[in-house]
Amino acid sequence: MAKNQNIVHLYYRKKHGGLLILVKINPIHYTGTEITIAEGQAPAIREMQFDAEIFEDLKADIFQECSPMEFNLYLSGLA
Repeated sequence: MAKNQNIVHLYYRKKHGGLLILVKINPIHYTGTEITIAEGQAPAIREMQFDAEIFEDLKADIFQECSPMEFNLYLSGLA
């Protein structure tokens, strides 16, 4: 069975200074992807490993939930 099969990923975003940060999280395995976009530059995409406190960290850093479509538009380079 594939690692991400039947898992509903969670998506978050934050604007800070001139940066847009988008995060996709697998809430079962605590893995995911982070996209960092600086104005006028190509996105930086990183595969991430999180710990069980990731949701508390996102709340403390004032990330907001966002849609999977927004994340995937940036990931594919269409946004």
